[in-house]
Amino acid sequence: MKKSILVCLGLLCTPAAHASALYFYEIGTEDTALAGAGQAARAQDASTIVTNPAGMTRLPEHMFTGGLQAMDGDVSYHLDDSNGRQSPGDIMRFFPNASAFYSQKVNDALYAGIGLYGNYGLGIDFGRWAGDRLISKSSMVAMTLSPSLAYKLNDRLSVGGSVNVNYGFLSLTRNVGGYDEKDKDHDWAMSYRLGLLMELTDQTRAGITWTSKTKYDFDVDGKARFPNLLNTEYELPISAQVRAPQQIMLSVVHDLNKQWSVMGDLGWQDWSQFGAPQITVAGQQVDKRSRLKDSWHTALGVQYRPTEQWRINAGVAFDSTVYDTQSDVALTLPTGDEWRFAAGAQYQLTPQSNIGVAVSYLHMQSSRVQSPEHYKGHYDDPYLWFASINYSYQF
Repeated sequence: MKKSILVCLGLLCTPAAHASALYFYEIGTEDTALAGAGQAARAQDASTIVTNPAGMTRLPEHMFTGGLQAMDGDVSYHLDDSNGRQSPGDIMRFFPNASAFYSQKVNDALYAGIGLYGNYGLGIDFGRWAGDRLISKSSMVAMTLSPSLAYKLNDRLSVGGSVNVNYGFLSLTRNVGGYDEKDKDHDWAMSYRLGLLMELTDQTRAGITWTSKTKYDFDVDGKARFPNLLNTEYELPISAQVRAPQQIMLSVVHDLNKQWSVMGDLGWQDWSQFGAPQITVAGQQVDKRSRLKDSWHTALGVQYRPTEQWRINAGVAFDSTVYDTQSDVALTLPTGDEWRFAAGAQYQLTPQSNIGVAVSYLHMQSSRVQSPEHYKGHYDDPYLWFASINYSYQF
């Protein structure tokens, strides 16, 4: 889920909210059914604004694409030594999402578009557990508005770019003296996206997209005091986690014939620049070593068109972990190697419109939490599922 823009799993992550601070490829469009495969080169609807704005040059004169998405799963945390203490169990909560994109042809070479979407954010609930003074509930909601332009240099080469206006809202709830205390804030952040689309042959095209990092600055109190632990004070690394790194995505799509197409991705995300987000204890020296490393993404997908009305999609993707070791991950950032398996279908309702459905299953590597020591535990075989519906209309 990561490495798709989130980003957010656990507490205070960005997109993915993701998604590790987790990027999510699932934005309620056909990308869900393909596990993101071919995303920077496919350009089959207006959602190409978020995957490669240069792809607008392949679209009709006017096109709208909208989608709805739902996400849920099981991300359970268990204390190593409960000793009568309550473990949180499943911290994942149902999370809805929506997106809308519009593109139009300005002249023979210039295209313009705009997108409104959320591809990171999450709601989690640790409930009443032994560490509820540190965190009980959290939600991160982020939306992005992307005005975009694309220019066709010639029949085989196009360039594009987007200015992304990102809005984020963060809330954190903790148990203070037996009562829920909520702290919340919001922030605006800017990011950018550049894309290149190349038609290598009549059957093969390639695309590459670069997206800049996004950094939110939330004014949220990250400190929690535990009187029963000799006034131990913990601090959550909020500023370290509400970020999304820069990323590069390279995609290729090849049409085998009129019925079959195959596609793939290779991506990179710069997580190592964010150091080592972790809960720290007041009065102790902060561990400066970095626990994060850059992550890699790869995906393969297939598209089958049995008739002019139907388009069947399936894909599988792998994202490598952002941690140097799964035996020492952050309590609020439970992720590891991730496998995605997805499928879906599009149906042409009329010559101008089509509708689609998709489902995706994401399995994450198990991990262990070492800090804070009093709440050491483990995440065993966490997973997420996504379901989406999308609609496109050209006019």
